[in-house]
Amino acid sequence: MSHNNPRALVICLLLCLRADASAQSGGSAEFLTFQEAAPVVQAMAGNLPPALTASLPLSPDSWANWVRKEDAAIRERLDRGQEDTLTNLLRFGVTFTKEYRIDDEYLLKLGKSSLVDAFAENRANDLIHAMASGTANEGIEQLRVFLEKKGYSFKTPAERKKIKFYLLANLARMRDEVIRYTSKVREGNHFQFFEDRGISLDTNLWPDFLIDQHLQNMLRNGLLQPGSVHRVVIVGPGLDFANKEKGNDFYPPQTIQPFAVLDSLIRLGLAAPQSIEIYTLDISPEVNFHIDRARKNAVAGHAYSVQLPWNTSARLTPEYREAFVQYWRKIGTSIGQSVPPIDVPEGAAAETQTRAVKIPPEIVQRITPLDTNIVYQHLATPPDKRFDLIIGTNVFVYFSAFEQALARKNMALMLRPGGFILSNDSLPGTPADGLFDSLDTKQTLSRTPDRIEYMFSYQLRK
Repeated sequence: MSHNNPRALVICLLLCLRADASAQSGGSAEFLTFQEAAPVVQAMAGNLPPALTASLPLSPDSWANWVRKEDAAIRERLDRGQEDTLTNLLRFGVTFTKEYRIDDEYLLKLGKSSLVDAFAENRANDLIHAMASGTANEGIEQLRVFLEKKGYSFKTPAERKKIKFYLLANLARMRDEVIRYTSKVREGNHFQFFEDRGISLDTNLWPDFLIDQHLQNMLRNGLLQPGSVHRVVIVGPGLDFANKEKGNDFYPPQTIQPFAVLDSLIRLGLAAPQSIEIYTLDISPEVNFHIDRARKNAVAGHAYSVQLPWNTSARLTPEYREAFVQYWRKIGTSIGQSVPPIDVPEGAAAETQTRAVKIPPEIVQRITPLDTNIVYQHLATPPDKRFDLIIGTNVFVYFSAFEQALARKNMALMLRPGGFILSNDSLPGTPADGLFDSLDTKQTLSRTPDRIEYMFSYQLRK
């Protein structure tokens, strides 16, 4: 098989996936109409993007044209997100090099320290060699395909030199973004942190722990009842290979959040394994293809294994670390069985703990992927098929306040009366979406510097 074929296979199977999953869900992705969006546009008049302001007064046709154009623009940001994944791999990967990792402290010295510059250049050379060898692991191979799609070639020294320039330029861009985003944090602009950045697929386990804590909080406060959750949407489930924190590359690409959420719901008695339905909404062909392939493998009787590494060197309060470790030790035990994990390479072993869970086929089949852009689209489902929970973590931070308000409206259209949206971003909305703030959960991950995470829930009025 040529290196270009996997991408073509993704696109081909995605076409089947859209029709397949739509039939199973009882609905399909539809764009937000002018009538549905009008209250949001009116309420957010001071935060409209210039392109939309220039189109005022809006008509149904001008709105329809605008949302389709913006939908395409959001999907194009996936390319930039892949560049970020590639850069995290360059910084932290351990399967292709024995060179020092480029942590944030080193990254800020890039271009100012000959030692850090040498680390970066050696890492780039080693990564290019691994890609060119044709023996790299699945994740690195996918990023090789990504580079070839962009027109790069590994055939000659001159062509490989161009790739190294590209890798190092992206590393410098990430350095500049870290500086810029650190300034944003000081300014308090936390919930639209990455609105001008590429959309990444990689993630880590911290949001799944926060979801679990928030579900427990909702149960204690009587917002959710035992056995009350039947249909769930996860927006942007993620496809982890070089995760956001340490870029570990010693396991195959995987999605964790759908299974982590499912495990929490069953362990807490909120859902029954034989009846729970989970739908994942994503704009990434890679994410949708990966989950659809897992479903098809499950139909054929194959289990799905997830690796669960976490970074033990992360700055965490003792209270947070203790609670997280208790959670980490039981992830997946309500829906699968613990199995020996993939060995951690020497370069990451000192700061990584890991375990693995094998999830049986009947559980994997409870998850259905759908190609949907939650900012501009929602699932058109009949009233009896609407959702009890919609969960999105590390997703809405990529969008402006106006886009977040549109996403909130789309999600409201998919909820049953009394249903909930859970997000670790505060989402602006309007009275017309029918949602109200119901409960917040706060976690302090670290101090000096303070790192505080929130989970917000919004309930649709009954």
